[in-house]
Amino acid sequence: MRVRRHLPPLHVWHWPRPVAGVSARRFGLYLAAAALAGYLTAFLILFPAPLFGGHDVVPRVVGLPLGDATRSLQKAGLVVQDGGSEPDPSAPAGTVIWQDPPGGVARVPRGLPVTLVSSGGPPKIPVPDVTGLDVSLAGRLVGAAGLAVTPAESVEAAFPPGITMLTRPAAGTLLAPGAAVTVVVSRGAPTIPVPDVVGMSQTDARTRIELEGLALGTVTRRRTPAANPGTVVAQEPGAGTLAAPGTVVDLVVARSP
Repeated sequence: MRVRRHLPPLHVWHWPRPVAGVSARRFGLYLAAAALAGYLTAFLILFPAPLFGGHDVVPRVVGLPLGDATRSLQKAGLVVQDGGSEPDPSAPAGTVIWQDPPGGVARVPRGLPVTLVSSGGPPKIPVPDVTGLDVSLAGRLVGAAGLAVTPAESVEAAFPPGITMLTRPAAGTLLAPGAAVTVVVSRGAPTIPVPDVVGMSQTDARTRIELEGLALGTVTRRRTPAANPGTVVAQEPGAGTLAAPGTVVDLVVARSP
């Protein structure tokens, strides 16, 4: 079977003549412009990448320790500038939390400065002012502020017993979250005369001290030939000293030679 040919032979084709006024040089310029446009489209939009040598993508260093971030940027040929530190509730102290230019997208020449801001850790917490409050309430307020309360310390003062005198560190001091704060509490004014228990037995001395509203403290035993074993030979505070309720009285008791 023969196939009918619908197209004439090539040698009889009529090729279009070049447009008047368009030279081969201009046609070459058109081709070069089209090629450049394709290159720019590919490397700037489809496959972003540095166009020329000596330009780099800025490494992303947010979240890295400041030392590691600095080495990474210097390795890329960039200059690190210290932007200081800022409090951050989640980033550990010394971790990079901000950089300019940002990483991953900016193409910059080598030697361009990159500013880094590091975390100064969680924001500091001021010690609350709990002066004049009951010791239990003062402790709850300090804990609610995000600080830790250590065992209360008592002092003699012209305040009712159990009332907060001050805190250590003082109110308003900025501390890291969880830092320890001591609540100093009044144990009352020194109004009780310390009884004279020298010469008494240890048992009788303890009874007398507790009857006065005071407390027996440390008992030290010492060889004392001039006193009968088991009797008190010294006390601190001394007899007649005004003390607050609950003040501790230390005793020295004679022992056998």
